[in-house]
Amino acid sequence: MKHLLIVLAVLFSFFVKAQNLEKLSKEINDEGIALYRSEMASWNGTDIFIENYKNRENIGGYFSYLDNGIPKCLFFSKTEKVIGTISFPANYNPKDAKLDLTERNFTPQETEYFTIRQNALKIIKNDIIFKVYKDTSLNIVPLIRNNVRKVYVLTGSSAGNIVVFGNDYLITFDHNNEAINVEKLHNSMIVQKINDEKIGQTISGVHSHVIENWQTITPTDICTLMLYQKFTGWEGYTTVSKKFVSIWNSNNKLVIMKTENFKDMTENILRNKKEKPQSENKEK
Repeated sequence: MKHLLIVLAVLFSFFVKAQNLEKLSKEINDEGIALYRSEMASWNGTDIFIENYKNRENIGGYFSYLDNGIPKCLFFSKTEKVIGTISFPANYNPKDAKLDLTERNFTPQETEYFTIRQNALKIIKNDIIFKVYKDTSLNIVPLIRNNVRKVYVLTGSSAGNIVVFGNDYLITFDHNNEAINVEKLHNSMIVQKINDEKIGQTISGVHSHVIENWQTITPTDICTLMLYQKFTGWEGYTTVSKKFVSIWNSNNKLVIMKTENFKDMTENILRNKKEKPQSENKEK
């Protein structure tokens, strides 16, 4: 009876850990999708607005957000008035986007996004933690989800044939829109080619995580993978750390495993492959 209880306790422990990792996977994936929806609106919205708005000197900046599930990219003037709103359908098709160039005040919801964006911009300009590399720029992505206010800062590149991971940051705000934490999500900038001169079109990729607080794949990784998927055609992507292995596939499914369990699983697969031909010979 004692041994049975021990076995049940071990099984329950494994079950709880598996449930926790599944919950963590969903949280990260959902946050990454939210980032993607914001950035996708910004990518397409910027092109549409610049094509239709001629007074470039009046532009103060932009940000994107979800308004009751509708992705919107909003441009504001230097006098802090809304000067352009681009609303998108779920497929983000620019042809189906609605452009409104009416000048107006921010809504209360937009004011919250604008405030944390501007506060983040001040921090970026004054905190030496932020780096800008050649042919890159920092994209400010305000996000308010589950009553939590954050600004992600991603690195965008003007160079072709590459996907940039890393050199990304997270600024967390309190309910007074004051910054309470500023942190790096990756230790450096990671550049991966889409088409490699030696091997041709790449089908997947991998990079490692060393920052203690970000041992899993990050929401910014998910966002980047989704944004570039139509260019890369990658079937999957993996991040590895001393604690976790995170595996993402092109159907936007995410699995997070403990590194030790991943290693055991991989070793078992390799062992079975080696043993299989021997067992087949014996049967013959």
